[in-house]
Amino acid sequence: MTVMADVRVEVPAGGGHRPAYLVFCDVDETLIDRKSMFEFLRFQLVRRHGDAGEERYRSIQGDLRGRAASGTPREVVNRQYYRSYAGESAAEMTALGREWFSLALATDPGFFIATTVAELDRHRAAGAEIVLVSGSFPPCLEPIAAHIGARHILCTTPDVADGRYTGEVPEPVIGEGKRAAVLRMLAEHPGVNPLDCYAYGDHPSDFPMLDCVGHPRLVGDDPAVRGYVDRRARRAEAAVSGCALACWSMGRDEHCEDCSGQCALPLS
Repeated sequence: MTVMADVRVEVPAGGGHRPAYLVFCDVDETLIDRKSMFEFLRFQLVRRHGDAGEERYRSIQGDLRGRAASGTPREVVNRQYYRSYAGESAAEMTALGREWFSLALATDPGFFIATTVAELDRHRAAGAEIVLVSGSFPPCLEPIAAHIGARHILCTTPDVADGRYTGEVPEPVIGEGKRAAVLRMLAEHPGVNPLDCYAYGDHPSDFPMLDCVGHPRLVGDDPAVRGYVDRRARRAEAAVSGCALACWSMGRDEHCEDCSGQCALPLS
């Protein structure tokens, strides 16, 4: 895998294959049955520090949940989570991520949500490329992506200096951060029609990602997401137009007053 400068992780694949379409998939409680960030945080702290690590985990977890309960935006909570990694070795976290995944896979047959995996397998067989989209980070996501055959990861990627996390992140891939990351990838695949693409999510925070494709899909039973998907199913028009992508690439809103509507990208 190659970690790019922003929020991208590429999973190597042979040849110059152009995908038939892209499938964007949230991870926590959409592809796997748990919250990877909290699970991994506890694992790596206890693995390294024993009882003191458990105490540290409970303190961080309590602080983050308290912020969320008080209405702190999810993007801010996401940034705060990564501040707990300040000073930690990125290489050590990567190794611990592989260990965490291997242990979870070996001890919990329900780690992956089977219906989602089956859907992704079907899409890959049809020539699609799978893109994981998550507020989690590469140590958790890289082994998951390799296991299911995902080609790309769009995720929160903490800054690293001298091999250690600084505690800061350039862009949380949460909420609108998911929209920005997905639109970047669509703009980089001009031969792929967004109307042909799929996205899978379980939570209203996935709406910005689901907005970007022609085929949004719900995993789980969240009534807000069910209502969103049902409304989208009743609409004939696209969730994202070529004009939207072109305007986004120029830093403009598709619906701004001076948009002529004539800048649509070729989507064939």
